[in-house]
Amino acid sequence: MMLRTCCRPLERCFGRVAGGVGCGGSGGDGLMWHTDLRPHASGDYSIAVVQANSNLEDQSQVFTSPSATYVGVYDGHGGPEASRFVNKHLFPYMHKFAIEQGGLSADVIKKAFNATEEDFCHLVKRSLPVQPQIASVGSCCLVGAISDNVLYVANLGDSRAVLGRRAHENKKKRVVPERLSTDHNVSVEEVRKEVEALHPDDSHVVVYTRGVWRIKGIIQVSRSIGDVYLKKPEFNRDPIFQQFGNPVPLKRPVMTAEPSILIRKLRPQDLFLIFASDGLWEQLSDETAVNIVFKNPRAGIAKRLVSAALQEAAKKREMRYKDMKKIEKGIRRHFHDDITVIVIYLDHQKISPDVRQENNGIGCTTAPVDIFSLNTDQSDENLLHSIT
Repeated sequence: MMLRTCCRPLERCFGRVAGGVGCGGSGGDGLMWHTDLRPHASGDYSIAVVQANSNLEDQSQVFTSPSATYVGVYDGHGGPEASRFVNKHLFPYMHKFAIEQGGLSADVIKKAFNATEEDFCHLVKRSLPVQPQIASVGSCCLVGAISDNVLYVANLGDSRAVLGRRAHENKKKRVVPERLSTDHNVSVEEVRKEVEALHPDDSHVVVYTRGVWRIKGIIQVSRSIGDVYLKKPEFNRDPIFQQFGNPVPLKRPVMTAEPSILIRKLRPQDLFLIFASDGLWEQLSDETAVNIVFKNPRAGIAKRLVSAALQEAAKKREMRYKDMKKIEKGIRRHFHDDITVIVIYLDHQKISPDVRQENNGIGCTTAPVDIFSLNTDQSDENLLHSIT
């Protein structure tokens, strides 16, 4: 079903990323980076990132071909290593397994997530003697894929995909949001109960501490790539890791890398998709975000959403937005998180494959590893020799 007409071109695009060569973007403004508008097979897309942490922990990418569009948002925690690793390895695995199985499917996506998780665990084992903290690094993963008018959304953690669709049933509202992903965060009662049900013999698997619910009093998300010390008991027994921090005794894993997957046929009333890390959704509701996209021009729309989130963060601190923008990375994390936003427009145009091939070639946009330096390559090389 998917990728048969564009396997070789996508291999070239994936190959560049797997080899550590950054793909193009545009625009740099302080701690924000953005690409205002680029084409994909059925419309346009816009991407923007703002950095709050000393090391940018959000990573993101968009791959386009005449027959498919891939979107990835990877929100790291504990450090940037896991999100950078996912940025290099997840899509190549999806591509490889889709070719082997004759098209994209839920099974292909699960296999790609599992292979990426296993590879990162192997990296952690190799790196533990020189970098023991890597056992506590992880990343949320949000992936979207569009092919043959079918949308796939897969996620771990609390990054979120929201669809903006035309509201025929409500004349007062011209667009309504439809959430397409599950927030794997134990602040959500349903998720909290799910984790507790998996650990009936552990009354403290989820505890309320520092104003929020956390697994083992440490982490809010229940699914991720990485966080190996909360998945593999042997890491907590390792003397090297024990010197690094306070190991949590585990009888069994308290987190998983099993993604939630939604498969949905796109409809004429579906207007656009917003893929974003939780840094955006902490500040803006689903409804506010889709209204901003619906009411404003396409060019720079992702940057507009990020700016709206920053304005809201400033308002909460009784600050002026222009003063918020002056705060340096690291310090800024006390005011808001790293924020990544990708907006995908869905035009549903009926274009012949030949014309679409001519107008929409193979392309990829990968946000910089670090907004401050706008360096997509050397920073990666310095991180465990390219995190391979």
